[in-house]
Amino acid sequence: MKKITILFLSLCITSITFSQNSEEAKSLLDEVSTKMGAYENMYLDFSQTLSNEDAGIKEGDEPPIRGEINLQKEKYSLNYLGNKFIYDGAKLYVINNEEKEISITKSDLDSDNGFIYPSKLLTFYKEGYNFEMGTLQNINGRKIQFVTLNPIDSDSDIVKVELGIDAKTTHIYKLIQTGANGSKTTFTITKFKSNQTLSENFFKFDQQKYLSQNYTID
Repeated sequence: MKKITILFLSLCITSITFSQNSEEAKSLLDEVSTKMGAYENMYLDFSQTLSNEDAGIKEGDEPPIRGEINLQKEKYSLNYLGNKFIYDGAKLYVINNEEKEISITKSDLDSDNGFIYPSKLLTFYKEGYNFEMGTLQNINGRKIQFVTLNPIDSDSDIVKVELGIDAKTTHIYKLIQTGANGSKTTFTITKFKSNQTLSENFFKFDQQKYLSQNYTID
């Protein structure tokens, strides 16, 4: 009976500790989302790296992919992988500069394919994840607190997400996404600006501009 009582108490303490850890992690994520979401707008310059040990691809084998995004509430202008994505709050314009083609949809980018887009950094965690506090690391002289997010759906294409948060600024610094196929995608924010002066038409798609350059609009 004594052993059973000790085991029961041990399980209770573990459960309480896990719950407190989870609540602390969610509280930190909410604080980050609230703080960064309160800015009038944000500019993020980022780099992306990909590795997959099972496929023999190590981080650093390929040069990082660079990108940049301007965010204003639900609107954004994203330059990524040679394409430009403009979401004006109602329609998404995907501009393929290499093929000179433009597609227009009445919906935002989603993560149905298991990929977390840079435009979703502040909101992706709010559905479908359990949380726990990760390690506190010193990266280039900055204290980065990691939070581990585990998908609730066991069939998710994502196995784990690690979100690194600058302990001083409470801004997102890094996102590491591990896929079910063993791939690991790392986004690192290399430059951050807030409350920039943007023109009234900054997130407006200029159709005539692209038609004059012989782009095809679908």
